[in-house]
Amino acid sequence: MWVVLCLVAMYFALPLLSVVLKVSMEGFLTSLLSPVVLSSLRLSLLTSTTSLGLSMLFGTPVAYMLARREFVGKRVLETLLDLPLVIPPVVAGIALLMAFGRMGVLGSYLHAHGVSIAFTTVAVVMAQTFVAAPFYIKSAKAGFSGVDRRLEQAARTLGAGQVHTFFSITLPLSLPSVLTGALMTWARALGEFGATIMFAGNFMGRTQTMPLAIYSSLQSSLDSALTLSVILMALSFSILMTVRIAARRVEAIA
Repeated sequence: MWVVLCLVAMYFALPLLSVVLKVSMEGFLTSLLSPVVLSSLRLSLLTSTTSLGLSMLFGTPVAYMLARREFVGKRVLETLLDLPLVIPPVVAGIALLMAFGRMGVLGSYLHAHGVSIAFTTVAVVMAQTFVAAPFYIKSAKAGFSGVDRRLEQAARTLGAGQVHTFFSITLPLSLPSVLTGALMTWARALGEFGATIMFAGNFMGRTQTMPLAIYSSLQSSLDSALTLSVILMALSFSILMTVRIAARRVEAIA
C-alpha cells in the first residue's frame, strides 16, 4: 500500500514539479514583467473576482431556496446547476455563443439594439460564472442544510425577522461552507479555458486570461508560458491549502 501511495503521489507531483524546475529565476522575472503576462494576470484577477461576486450575489438565495424549500421543478433546477460540472467546457462555450452571440437566440436581439456580448470582457465573466457558480451553490447549499433549524426558530420566537435571522444565525453558522465554495469558485473561474476561448475569444488585453495566454505563449515564448503556469499553480495550491486548513480548524472547534 505504501508503494502504491508513493507511485500515485509521484505521478501527480512530478509533472507539477517539472514545471517549476524548468523555470529559471532570470526567465521568470523577465517574463513576469512582460506585457502578455501582466495583461493576462490583471484581466484574470479582475474577471474571476467579478465572477465570484456574481456567483455569491445570485447563488446565495438560490442555494438557500434549494436547501430549505420544496417547489415544482426543484430537481430539474438542481440538474441544470450540476450540468456545467460534467459537460466539457468547450460545450459550455458553444452553448453560450449560441445563446448570446450575434446570431444567438437572445444575442441577435441584443445585437439589433447595439449590444454585443460575445468576444468581449463581459463574455469572459459570463463564461467563468457559468462553469464556476455551481461550485459555490452546491457548497453553500450544504452549509445552509446543516444549520440547526431550532436555532433559527428560537431567533424568530424572540422577534427576529427572516432577513435578520438569516444574517445573524444562518449565514454565520454556514460560513465555513460558504467560504469554501467561494474559494473553489474563484479558483475554477481563474483556471477556466474552454468556455472562455469559445465564447470570448483570445484577444490580448480584452479576453486573454492566463490560461489562454499560456496556450498562446507556447507558440512563441516558453518562458512566459512557464511563468504563467507557475503563477496559476501557486494560486491554486494556496487556495486548496486554505480550504483544507480552514476545514480542519472548523472540525477541531466542532
